[in-house]
Amino acid sequence: MKSNQSVEDYLESILLLSEKQEAVHRIDVARALGVSQPAVQKAIKILIARGYVVTDGMHIRFTEEGKAYASAVYERHCTIRKYLAMQGVPEDVADRDACEMEHIVSPETYKMMQEFISRT
Repeated sequence: MKSNQSVEDYLESILLLSEKQEAVHRIDVARALGVSQPAVQKAIKILIARGYVVTDGMHIRFTEEGKAYASAVYERHCTIRKYLAMQGVPEDVADRDACEMEHIVSPETYKMMQEFISRT
């Protein structure tokens, strides 16, 4: 796991899983992201080192900072997806594009998207 995008993808995945189920396990994250369990293990070590998650060996839980960061990433994703859909992009394409764009969109562009959505 090299990039900030990977960190954000893992955090977003853990967030979405934690909203659907009581406990999040490494295997759940691996399945959700389509990666190996060793890849998840490596990523979890990085997330722990950065102070975003804690684990008891089985369950993955957010720290306050991690949950706030994951929530912000997911909010960007939802805003971008909604903006694209409002522009006529098919929902599945908007969702895929939002997954990529959420990591690179500038603050100015993101603010424009938020303002556009709030005006309509």
